[in-house]
Amino acid sequence: MSATMIFVNLPVKDLEASKGFYGKLGFTFNPQFTDETAACMVISDTIFAMLLTHEKFAEFTDREIADAHKTSQVLLALSRDDRAAVDSIADAALAAGGSEPRPAQDMGFMYSRAFADLDGHVWEPMWMDPAAVQG
Repeated sequence: MSATMIFVNLPVKDLEASKGFYGKLGFTFNPQFTDETAACMVISDTIFAMLLTHEKFAEFTDREIADAHKTSQVLLALSRDDRAAVDSIADAALAAGGSEPRPAQDMGFMYSRAFADLDGHVWEPMWMDPAAVQG
């Protein structure tokens, strides 16, 4: 059986601005699945975020597109290798125009921060001590 892949679909108001934002965080885009209506952001070998214009996103649902600046539907947790990597991506997001919806959370064995992208989608980079996972 091959590895399961996930494609998280996110509606964005300005595709080029969103690509620029995420590019500043170090993400790349698969040109095979990127055009003027969508961009396939590569998170890992099996995880991707599809940044879709509102018009493109609406082709997949009859539901209203939520304003992520006002409502929450998901929190996108993203593991990082260590605390410094958590801070690095969160700081890069803030420098690229994102916002920080909550303070850092430090539980000793786990450390996380949160940032909202240009459209208000909340990402939570986090690190957990491998010993805590095993124990």
